[in-house]
Amino acid sequence: MPTQLRLLRRGYRAAAAAAAVAASKAGARRKVLDGTPAALGFRMPAEWEPHDQCWIGWPDAQGFWRDAAAPAQKAFANVVDAISRFEPVTVCCNATQYARVVHLMEHKSNVRVVEMSACLVWLRDLGPSVRILLSVLWRKSLYSLELALLTHYLFYHQFVVREGDTRLRREIAGVDWQYNAYGGYNGLFGPEDHQLNRRKGHEEHITEDNLVARKVLELERIPRFETNFVLEGGSIHVDGEGTCITTEQCLCHGNRNPHMSKDEIENQLKTHLGVSKVIWLPKGLYGDEMISGHVDNICCFTGPSTVLLSWIDDKSDPQYEHSAAAFDVLSNTTDAKGRKLDIIKIHVPGPLYMTEEVAQPFLGSVALGQQRLAGSYVNFYIANGGVVAPAFGDKWDEEARKILEKVFPKHEVVMVEGGREIVLGGGNIHCATQQQPAVCPHPSDADTMEGQG
Repeated sequence: MPTQLRLLRRGYRAAAAAAAVAASKAGARRKVLDGTPAALGFRMPAEWEPHDQCWIGWPDAQGFWRDAAAPAQKAFANVVDAISRFEPVTVCCNATQYARVVHLMEHKSNVRVVEMSACLVWLRDLGPSVRILLSVLWRKSLYSLELALLTHYLFYHQFVVREGDTRLRREIAGVDWQYNAYGGYNGLFGPEDHQLNRRKGHEEHITEDNLVARKVLELERIPRFETNFVLEGGSIHVDGEGTCITTEQCLCHGNRNPHMSKDEIENQLKTHLGVSKVIWLPKGLYGDEMISGHVDNICCFTGPSTVLLSWIDDKSDPQYEHSAAAFDVLSNTTDAKGRKLDIIKIHVPGPLYMTEEVAQPFLGSVALGQQRLAGSYVNFYIANGGVVAPAFGDKWDEEARKILEKVFPKHEVVMVEGGREIVLGGGNIHCATQQQPAVCPHPSDADTMEGQG
């Protein structure tokens, strides 16, 4: 729906007129913005801030799925159905899947299907930062009527936003990160790397996957910031108030930006996300080595100065060391505003392991019963009024629901069965989705924009 029509339906005639003016100027605007997001007053918004829509990928037989991806497609369809109850959803699929997905979504008025060539479904890592990965940066501006929207697809992009003269309007743009197949293989891994063959398969599609963010932004007529910095959307979390959380295991790994020091990497995050403080956790979730320990499996912000941390009580489990190290860092730091962090623990499922039933795509490269799956309840999607989280058919599912309901009292928590099928592909619901920040948040969303509580 055109932005001005959406605004008129909400009753914001002045804002709708501004959107119409901005749209009329779109042809004269540059698709690629000069400078950096932070220098222009943009910031990446928190995921609980209002969205215009959600983007999600779609699995097919070329990924790491069993039975030609049929079980995974069923799980993804359930995720789409759950999210579409709260906000519009755009499903991105390959040409071979387009007709089928359109048929599946035929009676879902809140779902749009677009053809989007890509090897992976993880829009958070491939998309824009609109990092669909959609992330948004905001800037305060007294008289601006401009619209700039940035996206990251996989998403290898993030959306960033900046505020206009009133809270009824924001400018959006996308950060088009570089994607190198989670480290690629380009001589950066030795022959002993047991994930090497899986990475080789990804590398063949780097060029195709790297275009996802740009395609998303083109579809939405959103300008972008370009960068040579390699980053996936799942490797960062922000609170929208100046703080970013990431892991040293991922961003400081020599397979992403080997020419940069930790300080230089941190500066890139500040420059492109509009944050002033970066909290470095040592490692991500145990079993998440293929993507070098993305933070979105182990820890995330759930509100200002509040984080949710994947946890396990068993000290003999290798996950305990990862979680305890993260807890130690989080306990001894503050956010960008100087506030101590409230740390809420949520137990990991399982442990979950690769079984013979689900291992067809991995035979010869993994040891059955020994390959740990990176299952996590932290890998959820925050929608407008809802939280959509994976369920694994595990004893910890119900406890996870109760914790999420307590953390998000103003949201409906929906646990989607099929988390085991999705994690086989190397991620989960948060990885597969990317929120697109709202250009004109509704006044009733004001509380949401300021966090949970």
